[in-house]
Amino acid sequence: MSDSFKDREKGFEWKYQLDQNQAFRAQSRRDRLFGKWVAVKLGLAGHEADNYATAVVDSNFEKPGDEDMLDKVRADLKAKQIEISDIGLRTALYEAYGEAAKQISEETKK
Repeated sequence: MSDSFKDREKGFEWKYQLDQNQAFRAQSRRDRLFGKWVAVKLGLAGHEADNYATAVVDSNFEKPGDEDMLDKVRADLKAKQIEISDIGLRTALYEAYGEAAKQISEETKK
């Protein structure tokens, strides 16, 4: 009976690790998709858009939460005199997370 509890515990640990991995991947993908969305607003395309998306992803590792990333994006938009409300940015970020989670889920099924 002890072995079945250990097996179950290992199963829960494995599931937790998998969930954490997928959550991290979804957040990173979300940040990249959000960065690409902002890049379009800034008039960037191709390599420039990809580089900008990478910079957005990197900016989100400075502090816990999303404020560091949003501060970067706000400053970049302001520098180009592009106005997007805070609600608009957060909505785009939320939608990017939904798309990222969907993509990760589809990749996991393969």
